Amino acid sequence: MTQVDSSLGALSEVTLDPPSDPAVNFPLEIPLIRLEGLSKSFGPVRANHDISFEIRPGRILALLGENGAGKSTLMSMLAGRLKPDAGRIFLRGEEVRFDSPKDSIAAGIGMVYQNFMLVNRMTVAENVLLGQERRFWISPKAMEREVGELARRFNLPIDPGAGIWELSMGERQLVEILKLLYRQSQVLIFDEPTAVLTPVEIAHLFKALGNMAKQGKSIIFISHKLDEVIAVADEVAVLRRGELVGCWDAEEIQSKEELANLMIGRTVSLDIKKACCTPGEPVLQVEHLTGPRLDDVSLVVRQGEIMALVGVAGNGQKELVETVAGLRPPGAGRVEILGADWKSFFANPAWKESLSYIPEDRLGVAVCREMTLTDNFLLTTRQGFCRGPWLRRKLARETVAEKVAEFNVQPGLPDMLAGRLSGGNLQKLVLAREFFRASRLIVAEQPTQGLDISSTEEVWQQLLQAREHAGILLVTGDLREAVTLADRIAVIFRGKIMDDFPVDDQERMKRIGLLMAGSG
Repeated sequence: MTQVDSSLGALSEVTLDPPSDPAVNFPLEIPLIRLEGLSKSFGPVRANHDISFEIRPGRILALLGENGAGKSTLMSMLAGRLKPDAGRIFLRGEEVRFDSPKDSIAAGIGMVYQNFMLVNRMTVAENVLLGQERRFWISPKAMEREVGELARRFNLPIDPGAGIWELSMGERQLVEILKLLYRQSQVLIFDEPTAVLTPVEIAHLFKALGNMAKQGKSIIFISHKLDEVIAVADEVAVLRRGELVGCWDAEEIQSKEELANLMIGRTVSLDIKKACCTPGEPVLQVEHLTGPRLDDVSLVVRQGEIMALVGVAGNGQKELVETVAGLRPPGAGRVEILGADWKSFFANPAWKESLSYIPEDRLGVAVCREMTLTDNFLLTTRQGFCRGPWLRRKLARETVAEKVAEFNVQPGLPDMLAGRLSGGNLQKLVLAREFFRASRLIVAEQPTQGLDISSTEEVWQQLLQAREHAGILLVTGDLREAVTLADRIAVIFRGKIMDDFPVDDQERMKRIGLLMAGSG
């Protein structure tokens, strides 16, 4: 297995218990899972067509493809959430049929989805043990102790007694991973597991994946981050437009550029050229903001610049963004948006040339999955399609068709339910909607999370273009994204801004890692 690059951060030692599952002793040369001719369509949309490949014990298989290539659909069939229209699944050489996720779980297959499956009003420990209790009754303290030991074992920093509603998206991802580890599944499917993790957390996860593979478990790793694929994978399978392009040993892949070409069919580079831009007047001013998880926060975003806010998940980013976006009133301190104080601005905000918010939680906040693409587009743009009391729905549908084509939302059908889109395509729908508003202040929270390399390139270009008329607060856990796009970087730790500096200040840039850890 390829070693994890040291730039991901130092790894703590992880010691796993000796394997006791009978599947671990299954001969490694025999596939644990074999997919044969799997196909799945949703009406006129063909998600998967005639896909066949093998998943072997003790190996990490990276499954790659553009947004909408069919990765999540294929894995949902393996996890029992969807039934194939055609094809067969073999487990240890025997054909199996999964009528529900319960059947798949019983067969030893577990999956962590991009869209988290958590009960918000329960604690971390309760979510991990939900439906998996080994005894008739277990006390909350015993639950927390058991889950806490599991979290420490895999170096996943999470408080087992914390409520899900209190957690950042990154912390919620850790809970999903803990659920899978607790279940001790033999086939472990990770759908974009690092999308909201920091480099140190990613390194810890990769160490855990490697140890699980050594136990004979089969790991399926879905990611758009090609550096990660090269670091962790033993094998690579590539889907394009619902069909299998091919499977390769990781040693056969020479570079991430080669991987991108296999996925997309063309060369893609994220070496973006950022033009110089002279900052204008402030569009956001935060002064001494204090409240839940916020400690005397002050920062300024000016028109013509991108301010990147970076930090480990759960250090106040969520609370700051929700205040700026109008979802929670400021506590002590002052927030001024486009020259107006917070209360005045949100008393009657304009739909255009005002404030756009691209939330991290796309399903919970950004879109409604049971509404069409057109109705989701209208959630923040409806005023622009009204004439008096009448909604100009035809114009709205035409605009949506134009914008989903521009942002390459697949499939871009205006009357399609949003819940039918992949996570990456949902994100592109939100970006299309919010950029359409031509806002002067854009709050972009993890804007490329879950996007493939081609879509990431497009979004970066869109953000840089928007910077010409707007100020952008970019909240990201991807340091490369921050360094590539930002004019200034602010580092937050435990609700306090540790430093705020221009991206070309090399000495202070070197200290970002220390600042994110609360020192430096």
